[in-house]
Amino acid sequence: MAEERKTINLCLAHMSEEGYEQKYVKEAFDTNWVVPMGPNVNAFEEDLAQFANSKKENSDVLNREVVCLSAGTAAVHLALIGCGVGTGDEVLVQSFTFCASSHPITYLGAKPVFIGSEGETWNMDPSLMEKAIIDRKEKTGKYPKAIVPVALYGMPYRIDEILAIADKYGIPVVEDAAEGMGSRFNGQVLGTFGKYGVLSFNGNKMITTSGGGALICQNKEDANEVMWYATQARDAYPYYQHTAIGFNYRMSNICAGIGRGQMTVLESHIAHHKHVQSLYEELFVDVKGIHIHKQPVDPRYDSNFWLCAATIDSDVKIVGQENAYEEVIKTAVGGAAGVIHAVDSATTDCQPNDNVEALRVFMLSKKVECRPVWKPMHKQPVYGGCPIYTNEVETDLFKIGFCLPAGPYVTDDDVCYIVDCIKEAIVS
Repeated sequence: MAEERKTINLCLAHMSEEGYEQKYVKEAFDTNWVVPMGPNVNAFEEDLAQFANSKKENSDVLNREVVCLSAGTAAVHLALIGCGVGTGDEVLVQSFTFCASSHPITYLGAKPVFIGSEGETWNMDPSLMEKAIIDRKEKTGKYPKAIVPVALYGMPYRIDEILAIADKYGIPVVEDAAEGMGSRFNGQVLGTFGKYGVLSFNGNKMITTSGGGALICQNKEDANEVMWYATQARDAYPYYQHTAIGFNYRMSNICAGIGRGQMTVLESHIAHHKHVQSLYEELFVDVKGIHIHKQPVDPRYDSNFWLCAATIDSDVKIVGQENAYEEVIKTAVGGAAGVIHAVDSATTDCQPNDNVEALRVFMLSKKVECRPVWKPMHKQPVYGGCPIYTNEVETDLFKIGFCLPAGPYVTDDDVCYIVDCIKEAIVS
């Protein structure tokens, strides 16, 4: 059975059954709007704004604006510019995240100051965040220019505590909700609390435009400024004149057409991910040593469960564990794309436990993706020497954590198969 099975990917968005994506893309070609602007871009922004501004009953009315961009990374970059981040500044950013949360800080000549996680949501620890703010002021004479919390695997961060501390010191918040589209806190969509909110439409996100992202802004003025920077920062002359360095960051009309179609399946995608999460929770109840990461019992937390994450106890033995890390990886693994640099050693000074790596290899033999969780940014060689405020919660999670398939193509039978494979992998 395993040999005939297609590979079960962690998370892969799919097209709407009605084919709206093809309809809007065809319209773009038929009307010759094959550029990084156009009717699809405008309509997609309106759809996203409507979604971002939606709230549960008895809530304040929101009036957020959305700018569609070429990538979620571009959204982080422009948000930091909007916060006034420049050369020599410091930005607080969650360490337990993908590199796109922190790389744009360095694009601007600023320095990331990494903040560790708390153990319930796995996201930025507010107490460590405030400790860092106070300490950086004492050490540098000024406060950090921005704070970037991340919705890791879709899980809402402690947004009320983070905002209260940020407001106390007058520091703007850039919410990295790239993995958290559709997640909510107290009924409000993630990305709408801070000065800016980042969304991603990469091929593995809740919805996709094949690539692309968006920035949620608090008002029209901020959105216009972002759009100006995203279109090469051209001044109002009949020729090209520039008083600032801009970027070619706008989303294409073709990609936006895909996004318009994807908006019709967003809610069903979210519901599916939540269903898969609940099924994993049910099926792993009696599996000793495997622990599914759950959202806090607090009803304000409403995760989209973009990926279902879990941990495995260090004393759980896995088939083939004695051979873990024996061979150097030759090709890209998991979601990696393009060219990767060859390495001389199969190991680093901070890596998942042997049983996590053995489980990844075993599951791959069963045609199931089962990747490690993100390696903390403060453990990345490229960020050596950057300040870090942590209790090492995220480092410990990296050693024992792994991700399970949860995308729209993952069926109930697939989940049962995945759990059965993990049971088979465990050496009793």
